[in-house]
Order: sequence, then C-alpha cells, then structure tokens
Amino acid sequence: MAPTYLSPGVYVEEVDGGSKPIALAGTAVAAFVGFARKGPANTPTLVTNWTQYVDNFGDFMEGSYLAHSVYGYFNNGGGRAYIIRLGAAEGADEGGTAQAALPSRAPTPADTLRIETIAPAEEAGDVTVEVSDATPPEEGEAPDDVFKVTVRGGGVEEVFDNLTLRRGRNARNVEQVVNDPETGSNLIRITDLGAGGSMAERRPNLGTFNLAGPQAVTTEIAVAPSDFEGSAADRTGMGGLEAADDVTMVIAPDLMSAYQAGMIDLTGVQAVQTAMIGHCERMGNRVAILDAPPDMKPQEIENWRVNIANYDSSYAALYYPWIRIFDPVTGKPINMPPSGHIAGIWSRNDDTRGVHKAPANEVVGGAIDVEFQITKGEQDGLNPVGINCIRAFPGRGIRVWGARTLSSDPAWRYINVRRLFNMVEASIDTGTQWVVFEPNDFALWQRLKRDVTSFLTIIWRTGALFGATPADAFYVKCDEETNPPEQRDLGMVVTEIGIAPVKPAEFVIFRISQYAPGAE
Repeated sequence: MAPTYLSPGVYVEEVDGGSKPIALAGTAVAAFVGFARKGPANTPTLVTNWTQYVDNFGDFMEGSYLAHSVYGYFNNGGGRAYIIRLGAAEGADEGGTAQAALPSRAPTPADTLRIETIAPAEEAGDVTVEVSDATPPEEGEAPDDVFKVTVRGGGVEEVFDNLTLRRGRNARNVEQVVNDPETGSNLIRITDLGAGGSMAERRPNLGTFNLAGPQAVTTEIAVAPSDFEGSAADRTGMGGLEAADDVTMVIAPDLMSAYQAGMIDLTGVQAVQTAMIGHCERMGNRVAILDAPPDMKPQEIENWRVNIANYDSSYAALYYPWIRIFDPVTGKPINMPPSGHIAGIWSRNDDTRGVHKAPANEVVGGAIDVEFQITKGEQDGLNPVGINCIRAFPGRGIRVWGARTLSSDPAWRYINVRRLFNMVEASIDTGTQWVVFEPNDFALWQRLKRDVTSFLTIIWRTGALFGATPADAFYVKCDEETNPPEQRDLGMVVTEIGIAPVKPAEFVIFRISQYAPGAE
C-alpha cells in the first residue's frame, strides 16, 4: 500500500532493492553410519573435529571401522560430519564406561546381556567378567538355565553364583542380584537385552570378557540391513538424515564390519548400499560413497559390480580396493574400507580447487598401502564400469585414480559433474525462496532471471563452467514462453536453466611423431 502524506516534511522510506543474491550451498558435509563406543543412538550428531568425536562417541574400538573412518575423514581435510551410532538403545553408555554385549545361546543374536563398568576403567583397573557354569548343589546337577558370574578388577574379585534370567520370588535374577545397591557388584552393572526363546536357550555363552582398555567394546550386537536403512519417521539410521538438509556425502563403513562379523551377507550389503543410493536420489543434494566388499580380487569386484550388484546411479561412487592403515587398537597395520578417507579428500578438493574439480589424483592421507596392487591392465577393466581405483605409485604415494559415478548415462559419468549440479540446484533452491507467493508477472520473471544469471556468472568465473563467455557457459530463460497463462493459472512459475559443466581430462594424450626440418 502506498504511504499517505498529510503534512509537509521530509520522509525517509526503506524500499526493496530488488536484487536477491544467491549464496553458494555447502558441498562438504559428511554423514557416517556405524558402531561407536558410546554416545546418542540413532540420532544425527554434528561433530567438527576428531576431539569432538572422541568426546561424544569414544575412541577407536576393535570390530568397528567408524572411528577409523571419521579420523581418516578429518585427517584428509574433512570439516563437518554427522554421526549416527547404531546398535544401542538411547542413552546407553552415556558416561563413557566400557561395555560388552554377551551373546546368548538363543538362535537369534538379539538375546544378549549388556555388561558395563560403573566407574571409568582407569579408576576401577582392568575389569573382566567371567561367565561359567553354576556351582552344582551337594546332590544332583545345577539347572540348565543357571550360571555364575565372576568379576575381577582393581585387585577385587566378586562372585555371583546360581544366577538366572528368570524373575520371581525364588529366582536369583542376574540383574537384581548383580545390580543390588547393597550386596551387588561395585564394578559392573548388567542389563538383560534378550527377548524370545526359553530361559535355558537364553543363558549367556560361557567365557571371559574384558571391559577395560582400547579393546573394551565388542560389536557382537544384532544388526540387519533395516538397522542401517532406518526410518525417516522414527529418525533412525539413514532415514534420520532426511532431517539434516546440509549433508552432501553418505558413508557407512561399518556395513563392512557387520559383513565380516557374519551379521550381514553380500545380499545384505547390496540391500544397504541400494538403500544408500535411493536415499541420495530422493534427497537430491548428496552422493553415497560406497566401499567394495573385502578380499575381492580385481576380476571378482568387476563381476560383483556388473553382474551382481549392478548399480546404476549418478548419486553414488564405488572405490576399490581397501586401504591399509596403522591401527591404534592392535598396534598393527590393518585393512579398512576407504570411504571415510575418500569423503575427506572430496572435502579437501572442494576447499582447495572447487566442487567442479574431479576429486582424483589426490593422495590418501594416512594410508600406508593398499589391499591389492592394481595394475594398469586391471584398471582398464574396472574404470569403464565405474569402479574408482586406489593405486600405489612409486615415489608418488597412495592416490585416488578414478572419478566416476555408477551411472550408465555418459552425461552423468563424472563425480564432479553430479556434485556441481547438486550444489547449483541447492543454492538456487535456497536463494529463491523469496519468490513463493509473489505476483507471477513480468517483473518477477525479470528479477528471477537477473538473480540466477548473476549467480551462474560467479560460478563461471570460478572455472566450473565450459565457455569463453557467460553466454557460452549457461543460459537462463524465464518469460511468457516458459510461463504460459494455463501454467500461471496453476500457480506455477518456471525458469529454464542450462549449464555446460567442465569435464575432467581423464585421458591425457600427446601425439608425437618424427619431424624433418624443411619438409612439408
């Protein structure tokens, strides 16, 4: 509404300048899904450095690649990451105490006892828990469902005999006995996680379990492909990432630890990776970094990729082989999936060169070797099917030597092209929210065209688009042709944008011939 002027004077008014600059969307935010020593479960938690990860989720642990992957991510240039911890109930082990999941005799691994220390290991000393047969009575044998728990730590030994999972007046229930504040243990607490099966079947396996030091946690927990996939409604697993709009990379390193532990087979691996790809396609602003299964020779991974997994998407990239690092847990070199390190390289590449630069010919920081030495002849078969190789070059270190997506469409063959479009689309989407409910007329079309053109000109100047001039690199069309009356009646305004991305020089060819001076 126009202002009303009723008396003489000077009037100062603020007006809309018209220009709405479009800011560049972030491209380097990773999301990791896996097993951790402690921390919130199934909740995307943001960390920005390794110290924050340790404070929230604990240090390295045996049987899990998550911590190693996150460390590799930050070590290679990563800056922001969301962590989703699998395999524990909300609030479990929040105090940073060591814990172990003791498998039962039941057919399903979900029937377990969780045993955790009350005090930090450095205060209680090395804590071990021995589960053994109950002491039989003077005449007869002990019932099948009873057992004995012996706890040792800090020079103290605690013995709790004739325990059972039964509850009742005459039953020595393991939780009630061990957790009793007056007569129970001063070193541990026990939680019954089991469900189903008879009590005899659910008696824990016999053995000794260490709860202290860097190997304090075991990952003998029940996981299935559905645990990785999760639910958007329940905010679990990858589904929980739908609420994190700024994620651009999705990584699940512990999919491979679950496979190695026998909890998931290759079909399950394929199911989870397919879910990762589907998630990225739905969100439209992120790419899945997939690990190849372990111990596969070059011919085997090619067959698995082409004839078994058979992925076809520009929203995913597959890397092979695994890399070898020094493991702080065992003090020895181990092989591990490279996805976390690759995510760090993508971030480093974005910071130093830009998202339009292919994230390849880059050194893998922290890698001391590769699981398999790939030859040029072997890569000749792997590269065309979208398997990005990691190779060791004499005098040049361990390098990423591929930059392809898993798409069969030549237009979306390269990772940098997919990620450039993701960034442009996300930037325009965020930067043009002001358009909603504006009058759909010629003035709006001109403002949209001007703002998007200004944004793409900036992108062109960074070298991300191919063309000697902006007119060669992109076009923006928003007029009566893209917005006819019948479309405007539906409340729609359409802007057509075309951009020419720069493709990587994947094959560098020098043509050399003999030259005779003076010859034509």
